[in-house]
This record gives sequence, structure tokens and C-alpha cells, in this order.
Amino acid sequence: MPGAAVRLQPEGGKVTERATRRGRATILSLSGAAAAAGVAVLLAAAMPSGAAGPREARATTPDTGVGVFASTAGCGRTPTLTNGTHSIQSGGKTRSFVLRIPDNYDNSRPYRLVFGFHWLGGNANSVVSQSYYGLLPLSNNSTIFVAPEGLNNGWANSGGEDVTFTDNMIQTIGNALCVDTAQLFSLGFSYGGGMSYALACARADVFRAVAIYAGGVISGCNGGTQPIAYLQAHGLSDNVLSISGGRAMRDRFVRNNGCTAASPPEPAQGSGTHTAFHYSGCSAGHPVAWYAFDGGHTPTPQDAGSNAPWLPQETWTFFTQFQSTPTPGPNTPTPGPTTPTPSTGACRVTSTVNAWNTGLTESITITNTSTTAINGWSLVFALPSGQTITSSWNASYSPASGQVTARNVSYNASVAPDASVSIGFQATHTGNTSRPTSFTLNGAACALA
Repeated sequence: MPGAAVRLQPEGGKVTERATRRGRATILSLSGAAAAAGVAVLLAAAMPSGAAGPREARATTPDTGVGVFASTAGCGRTPTLTNGTHSIQSGGKTRSFVLRIPDNYDNSRPYRLVFGFHWLGGNANSVVSQSYYGLLPLSNNSTIFVAPEGLNNGWANSGGEDVTFTDNMIQTIGNALCVDTAQLFSLGFSYGGGMSYALACARADVFRAVAIYAGGVISGCNGGTQPIAYLQAHGLSDNVLSISGGRAMRDRFVRNNGCTAASPPEPAQGSGTHTAFHYSGCSAGHPVAWYAFDGGHTPTPQDAGSNAPWLPQETWTFFTQFQSTPTPGPNTPTPGPTTPTPSTGACRVTSTVNAWNTGLTESITITNTSTTAINGWSLVFALPSGQTITSSWNASYSPASGQVTARNVSYNASVAPDASVSIGFQATHTGNTSRPTSFTLNGAACALA
């Protein structure tokens, strides 16, 4: 275990102790060989004969972040895991994790899989109580979440045992549930950030992206030469894991991802603000985002005058920019006349733009303010001059500039009264970073929030 790990103090506040065993714990045993190669075996088994390996299977289309998925063995089967705590054998030890499955889970739809690793002194329930670092309420039932339990409330990863544990969880969950193998993500704070960094180093061909909150190289970095989409956030005054170490971690993946070297701007001490920097020149599908904030060792930084942390939305936007295109196979549903007929209804739209250099992201929330459900929707808006969409999440967009129509995807076509759906896109710009001035949903003008 790296020496720095033993000097860390428990953080993250009071740990809430509560029972989470909603249903029978599942005990599975994996052989040593399976533990070493479980993920590769799982992904290979999920692919049609002659298909590409894991890295090729999710290779992204240039500038789009769209990958090709292979579905897991759990697709099309009755799920054998439920919400709650589950145990498996890994490396001769009993290890556990807490699982959160979307409401109305559909075994014919491959889901995004997100791992949230806890901090030193925390545990899996700590991550659960924080709604998986704030991502659960943003997910709109589109994602399976996992909160693993560390040994001695940490992630020393001795001999790579926590990476092996992660391999075993991926295999166990993929065998029991329908998972999109091109949509695996990891995030964590402090020691959990160090564990996510270890996975970026050792499993860049398995995970699509990672997010590191105030982390350090405290769980090791076996490998660390392959590209992976990478987000990192760090406080200027962090006195547990210094921002200088965070910058060095970031720079490894700036190099791995082929990005143009840069010295990102950072906020002034005492400003109560944060800065966002998105590197340019990165290889297709491997962006690097760096967030520095005026603050200390925390997973929930807030700007002065704000009562809400900004990092969950930034992370969710970063993760969901990567979309998958289904590859026909034995578990792929046969296309049919299932597209809902669009219905009209009153609406409200909130849009937020985060811009840098020559790029921006725009997050859009559509709220159904009518008394009837919307069943199928198209949102029309005019992009400001010079903006061109390069990637997107939770909707299809056409064309990429000018007057754009965003259409629902299969899992968010229906919007109940007073419910919302979140979509968004990444775009380039030539200087004009303003948001659209109006939105029309199914032909009806929406109020702007």
C-alpha cells in the first residue's frame, strides 16, 4: 500500500449506519483464473463471433463520442440481482457492494453502469446516502449504480486486489443484469478518487470514463499508458491531497490522450469560484476536463452565493456525452413500430451553457407543465450563429447547426405531468456562446426558466 494512504485521516463527516439488505445477499465464488480474466471473458462472451475486442468494441466515432456496445449475458433474462447489498468472493475474501437498479428495469435494454467509490473512513452506504455523488437524481432511471465496500474503509489495492474486485463485480452484475459494456464509468472522492485513478491506469480498455474528485495516487497506477476519457476536480487549498499532485495525475492522461499541453487557468484564492478547462487536440473519444475550485478537500464544492454543488451536473454531462450504437446480435431486440406518436402539451425549458475556448456544453431540462403525459417529443430550437453540435446525450439531434430538432430516444419518450427530462449536447463555437432564445416542443412554444 502506498505510504501516503496511512497518513490520511477519515473524512466525509459522520458515517450513517443503516441496514441496506433489502432481500437475500448473493454469494458467488470465482476461481483465481476467472478473477484475473473475468472482465475479458464476460465481454468476449457477449460479442458475436468475430467481433472486435473490448477496446475496439467501444471505439468512438471521431468527434462524436458515440461507441458500439456489446450487451452482457444478463440481457433478455430475468434479473438475478436486486436493489441492496450483495456479497461475492474475490481473491479469497468476502467482498460486498450496494446495487441500485433503475425503476421499471427492462431486461431488453442495456444500461449504463456507474461505480461510486467511497472515501477513507466512509463505506458503501456513505455513497448511497449521498445519491452516488449526486448522480442518481440526474440519471432519470437510465443507469445502474454500484457502491463498492472497501477493505478497512479504504482502497489500498494491495497487489491489485481492489482492481480484481472491480473485475468480479462487473462480471457478476453483467451476468445478472443487462449492461452496455461500452458504458462503464467510475468516480470517487479522495481515496475513492485514487481508486478510480487506479482503474483509469489498469482498466482503460474496460471503462469509458472516470471522474476523480480530490484524489491522489494512493491506490496505485498499474499500467497508466492507455487513453481514457478523464475528468478531475481539485481544490486550491486541499490540505489532505494537494492540488499539485492532482495536476500531475491529470497530466498523465493529457499525454495518454494525445491532448495539447496547456496550463489551465485556476481561480484566485478567496474568489469563491471555480474554473473549467477542456483540453484541445485530444484523440477522438478521449477528452480531458479539469476543474479547479477555491476550496479544500471536499466532493461537493459550491461557488460563493450558491447553495448547490456544481460538480454532479458537470460529471453527469461528461459521462453522458458518450452514447452507444447497438450492434445486431442474439440479444438485440428486433426493431418494430414502437416509436410513440408525439403528443402536444405545455412545457418549460431550462438551459445552461458552460463554455471554454472554442467549445461549450449545453444542458437542457424539459418539464411537462400540462396535466397530461407527453408520449413522444421533438424539441426545436435555433443554435446561435457559429455553434455546431459535435456530440450529445439523451436525445438525437439533426442537423448539427442552424435550426435543430432534438428527438427523444427509446427510454425517455414519455414525460408525465410535472416530470422532467434532461438532455444536452457538446458543440464548437466561433465566439458566440449564448443559448437559444426560444424552444418549441411538439409545435408548442415553451416557457423559459
